[in-house]
Amino acid sequence: MPRYYTWNASSKKWLRRNNGDPVDGYPGVFSTDALGRIYAIHPKNDDCFYICLLLINVRGSTSFESLRTVDGTICVTFREACQQLQLFEHDSHWNQTLADAIVSSPATAVRTLFAIIISTCQPSNPRLLWDTYKDDMAEDILHRLRLATRNVDLQLNAGIYNEALVLIEDLCLLMCEKLLIEVHMPAPSRQTRDLVRRELERERAYDITHLQQQVQTNVPLLNEQQNSAYNQLINAVDSGNGGIFFLDAPGGTGKTFLLSLILAAIRGQGVIALALASTGIAATLLEGGRTAHSALKLPLNLQIHESPVCNISKQSAMAQVLKKCKLIIWDECTMAHKRSLETLDRTLRDLRNNNRCFGGVMILLSGDFRQTLPVIPKSTAADELNACLKSSHLWRFVKTISLTMNMRVLLQNDRTAEVFSKELLRIGNGQVPIDPSVD
Repeated sequence: MPRYYTWNASSKKWLRRNNGDPVDGYPGVFSTDALGRIYAIHPKNDDCFYICLLLINVRGSTSFESLRTVDGTICVTFREACQQLQLFEHDSHWNQTLADAIVSSPATAVRTLFAIIISTCQPSNPRLLWDTYKDDMAEDILHRLRLATRNVDLQLNAGIYNEALVLIEDLCLLMCEKLLIEVHMPAPSRQTRDLVRRELERERAYDITHLQQQVQTNVPLLNEQQNSAYNQLINAVDSGNGGIFFLDAPGGTGKTFLLSLILAAIRGQGVIALALASTGIAATLLEGGRTAHSALKLPLNLQIHESPVCNISKQSAMAQVLKKCKLIIWDECTMAHKRSLETLDRTLRDLRNNNRCFGGVMILLSGDFRQTLPVIPKSTAADELNACLKSSHLWRFVKTISLTMNMRVLLQNDRTAEVFSKELLRIGNGQVPIDPSVD
């Protein structure tokens, strides 16, 4: 219809196009390459996707059973019916994609691409893709083993292919929490490699001697407020009683320096401390820092879910880390939606089988409520205040520690910076009078 007609919203009628490409043999008829509305179905919605594919290609069906009937045989699934009818043309695209990738990309990049294809794009025959390109995806492993064994005659074998499959499965687990067997691939033997072990090792792969030296060097540099906060927080972690603390630290008060020192002190004891932040930039300032959404698999649209949970299964690598950690630091938390904190609380209680607040883990929040609050699209100021952490039912358990001494001003001895810092605090505290004539 959109090719030959246009919709007139006023008269609510379809009208013939009066311009475009003339249609041969039909004087006064014009056409364009305009497309109408397309209702897309993602291949991850298996049944909907394959039903749609069958409806497009199979005429005269009167029921779901007739859709699954091919040459008189009723297929078990709609996917199987599509395979029997050879409706999958898109695997040729994945073949070409991988063929192009191996020309200029290393094996690690090809494995990553393959993991994305099989976990999110639903190729009809992922095993065939694996059999076709497995040599290219395992060549770096072969090269490494040849160097390690000093055997240049070593060839690709089942063990090398298995290691490549393990690496691909690790990527699929990280991206969408799926095992290879769930995406119709052969399951690898994981006797030599384990994602859980790797994730735990990542959080413990710190030089304890270096961390202890860092603590000894930097603790004497703390001012009185920072030293008091440091001792209080370290004692709270060592007690093992959990709790929620909020470090109220305006810009320049040494918040990042203090958080880094606390992380070094806890990790220097050989235990796990997670460093999270609401923004990527803030995460890079902390050793081993990650964004909260990336690490905790938080839902993206928290404002539309009443009781969201983190997308972390009890058998996943991140679940094991959360079960064993003693401290979670969340920097720039003031920008986070209150439900993100409630989601973490709900998840930790479930993972640790502990009904205490946050499953007994100590949570250290930090930030400055005078700065940016949660951003809610198409909302009012009231919606943003309601999304603020202080509106959460968990906030009544929070113990606040304040840093007020501006170390930037103190160290630089800059009078102008001091005046500017105080004026910012006055604005943030609502102490600056508002001109009612200004809208």
